[in-house]
Amino acid sequence: MAFRPLVVRPAHPETRSVTSSRRLHPAWAVAAVAFVALVGAAGFRATPGVLLHPLHAEFGWPLATISAAVSVNLMLYGLTAPFAAALMDRFGIRRVVAAALALVALGSGLTVLMSASWQLILCWGVLVGLGTGSMALAFVATVTGRWFVRRRGLVTGVLTAGGATGQLVFLPLIAVLVRDHGWRVAALVVAGAALAVVPLVVWLLREHPADLGLPAYGATEVLPPAPPARGAAARAIGALTAAARTRPFWLLAGGFAICGATTNGLVGTHFVPAAHDHGMPETTAAGLLALVGIFDIAGTVASGWLTDRMDSRLLLGAYYALRGASLLVLPGLFADTAQPSMLVFIVFYGLDWVATVPPTVALCREYFGASGAVVFGWVFAAHQIGAAVAATGAGLVRDQLGDYALAWSAAGALSIGAAGLSLLLRRRQPVPVPVAVPVAAAPRAWSYRG
Repeated sequence: MAFRPLVVRPAHPETRSVTSSRRLHPAWAVAAVAFVALVGAAGFRATPGVLLHPLHAEFGWPLATISAAVSVNLMLYGLTAPFAAALMDRFGIRRVVAAALALVALGSGLTVLMSASWQLILCWGVLVGLGTGSMALAFVATVTGRWFVRRRGLVTGVLTAGGATGQLVFLPLIAVLVRDHGWRVAALVVAGAALAVVPLVVWLLREHPADLGLPAYGATEVLPPAPPARGAAARAIGALTAAARTRPFWLLAGGFAICGATTNGLVGTHFVPAAHDHGMPETTAAGLLALVGIFDIAGTVASGWLTDRMDSRLLLGAYYALRGASLLVLPGLFADTAQPSMLVFIVFYGLDWVATVPPTVALCREYFGASGAVVFGWVFAAHQIGAAVAATGAGLVRDQLGDYALAWSAAGALSIGAAGLSLLLRRRQPVPVPVAVPVAAAPRAWSYRG
């Protein structure tokens, strides 16, 4: 009997796709690098709470003046976000994020040379604000929008927790450095941490799954990336102009402005000084905020998981209402030591710290389609404007009244109002209609009626 030679044929393309699907999708590596970058950028944003009193003691600047530098930082952090999202479409995520980390390191390092309050505003407010704003939540929306279809809400929650939690977990280290070596050493350490992340970003952060010949995670086909759009500013402004004609944009932006006021602006900036007013050591108060960051990981990841399964409007309403209730009781919890009641607040508030982000991102995608990431950048800008107003306002309240009680009560009431704004959002799908845009701007194919 004659035997035919054994011929090994290449696997059918479908077979290869099944086999390759068993490997870890590169989207997870991109998400991991983005997580590290967000944590690295968060370091300097953790410093305001523990540097208010040292700067006041060394330079004699009023708390309201130092808080004004924080406000500039917070405002630029938000206003940069929509332009950064458009710049990432134009020049790539890798270049924008690497440049942003370098800018954070520059601003942090130059603060050790300052001798006047305007220099604090320039370094701490402008440079660091621009750098961290380029890696704000619009960065999260861009990464998840490009690389994920399935598990998008969950990954949004994890990356959001990375940025927010990194900011808070740095606090105990910075507080110890300030106490033992002075605030200048703490600023240089943060600058070094931001620079250390740059090589990782340049090496591993990929732009599009199509660059690797793969679909996004959970997708069934490889979609070529859109050609780079010129005119990042025109695209960002065009997205705002179109979104501002819709009711959902203002409801989302209003609620998120209150979100910023009641997190970064008030608690993130003034919790440590407020606790210190009641005799609590700054290192202990910083440790409590770090606990907020730890519980925030669980809360934000859980929020992402819920966003994939529940109505985002109901989630936002619940988150804001619960936050408002917790802030209303906070003034009675301060003491010279961390009492059990304060620890309960820390756990409860930490679970809700930035749990609002995944449902807000999801709603921006629902209402504004392909421009959702850029529109979310503007919604996030409202978040940071609210934070900036709260940072300065709480400093003025403390200077004029001698304590923060009024600031906590006002924040609680505003949070309950944000719950009402969220519940006013109606379930509607975007209506695709052609929208005329400048030639330099990227095309948009959405409009919202209602």
